[in-house]
Order: sequence, then C-alpha cells, then structure tokens
Amino acid sequence: MDILHDALGFAARGFIVFATIALTVLFCVAVLRRRRPRGSWLHVKPLNKQIEALGDALRGNLMKRRELRRLRRKRKKVDAGRPNVFVLDFKGDLFATAVRNLREEVTAITAVAGKGDEVVVRLESAGGAVPHYGLAAAQLMRVRDKSIKLTVCIDRVAASGGYMMACVADAVVAAPFAIIGSIGVVAQVPNFHRLLKKHDVDFQEMTAGEFKRTVSVFGEITERGRKKFQEELEDTHSLFKQFVKAHRPKLDLDQVATGEHWLARRGLELGLVDQLRTSDEYLIDRAGEANLYQVTFERPRTLRERLGRVAADAIDRSAVLQLLRF
Repeated sequence: MDILHDALGFAARGFIVFATIALTVLFCVAVLRRRRPRGSWLHVKPLNKQIEALGDALRGNLMKRRELRRLRRKRKKVDAGRPNVFVLDFKGDLFATAVRNLREEVTAITAVAGKGDEVVVRLESAGGAVPHYGLAAAQLMRVRDKSIKLTVCIDRVAASGGYMMACVADAVVAAPFAIIGSIGVVAQVPNFHRLLKKHDVDFQEMTAGEFKRTVSVFGEITERGRKKFQEELEDTHSLFKQFVKAHRPKLDLDQVATGEHWLARRGLELGLVDQLRTSDEYLIDRAGEANLYQVTFERPRTLRERLGRVAADAIDRSAVLQLLRF
C-alpha cells in the first residue's frame, strides 16, 4: 500500500507540474496572438515631422512662442508642391528574407511616385545566398526602370550580395568607416567521406547526369567534380562582375572584383561609393527640400521565422567580425 500511495503521489505531483507548464504556455500563446496584428499592412510615417519635432524641442527653449508658431506656419506653406522622398530600410540576413517586404514596398512606391520623387534605401547586409540577393537587387532595379531616382545609404556594411544591391543605385552614400565591396563568391562544403570510410560506413548517392552532384557532404569528392564546382563558382563570379560593371561602368573590375572589402573612405577612391555621409546627414538635408516618408510593409511572422531570424542575425554578426576587427 505504501508503494501504491507513493506512486499515486508522484503521479499527482507530475500531473500538477505538467498542468502548470501547459497553462503557462497556453497563456503566453494567447497573449502573443492578442498582441500580434492580423494580416499585413503598409505603414507610412512622415519623417519631416519627426525631424522638426527634435529641433523644436530645443527651439522651444531658445525662441519665443510667437516666433516658433510663425516658423511652423511657414513650414506648412512650404510643404505643398515639394517632391517626395520614400525611405526604405533593408536589413539583410543570409537568405535576404527582408526581400518579401521589399517587393511590396517597391510595388506601392512605383504605383504613386511622380517626377522628381526619390527612393532612399538604408541598407545593411554582409551578403548571403546568390539567388536571394539577386532577387533583392532586381527589386531595386524596378525603381530604376520607372525612372525614379534611387539612392542607397550604407551606415555599417554592404558587402558581397549587399553591394550587389547597392550598386544598382544612382548614388551610393556611405558612412566613412562602413564596410563595402567583397565582390566575390565563396562556397564551403564539409566532407565526412573519410570519417565514414574509417568506420566502415557505406554511403550511396544515386544521381542521373554527370554533374548533378559535383561535391557532396558524405560522398567522395572526385577531382573532376571539384574542378566542375570551381568552374561554377568562377562563372557566378563573372556574372556578378558583369552586373556591377553594368551599373557602375567606371569601376576598374580588375582592382575591385577580387573579393576584398574596404572601408568607405577607400571605397570612395576606388569608385565603389559616391559620397561619404551617414544616412542621417543625407536625409536631414533632403528634408529641407522634400517631404520624407518612411514606408514599411509589415506582416506577422511565425515562430519559425522569428527563430530563424535570430539564428541568421548571429551568423551575420560573426561574419562581420571576421571581415574586420578594430
């Protein structure tokens, strides 16, 4: 009876713990769902007002109220008829997942932008998968194809696939110590064939087509397969260089398309960037002659996407640290 009593007590305590955890999880899920907006939407935020509010916070202590009111009335008269500057933010990860929102933002802007308007992209990316960043660059080309001025601002890094996007712009503006360039292609494939062979483990990989699988994680990598894979890398690099040259024809590709990266101060000398300024400087100057609007397409992300973004951010941070360390 004592054993039965102990077993029932243990089961009861286990059930209480399980029920507590289950209720906690359900409560958290319910809160997240309640806070998470339904559907997707386009958010437009006037940036002139934000910039002016920061200045007015200081002017309020330096100017008389009558003078400040006069200044605000004058602004309202000036705003009418000015060109528009649409500001987009692109924070790239390994698979350029931000392109899902970028395509919607570009679609909205190209539908309403008029003569004299401009699109400014605040870009941050250390690069990633070739097809993903190729698509991101193609989205920016849609802006150029509509004869809308495109400016890319780089405050920290736009390397490899990030620079593929940046070079599409009419003007590339970078902070003095931003990392730019890295016009090259890299592929890293671990191979466990010798380890499996050492432990008498067979691995069979069936393919149809001589070069369906040139390199493999578990199979033996042949010299012919390795050579073919290298040819594919060289071909991708060649296409990358052609793309950059088409948009920045004055570049000396033999000098800049070596896979190296530079700080923007050197990049200006090489022709990779056009101006040394932060995005804040550029936008504040534009606010004096145009109406600025930050355009953001937002949609609820699944738990899997949020976890994936955390992992991608960690990879990106380690990649940047490997590029340069002060």
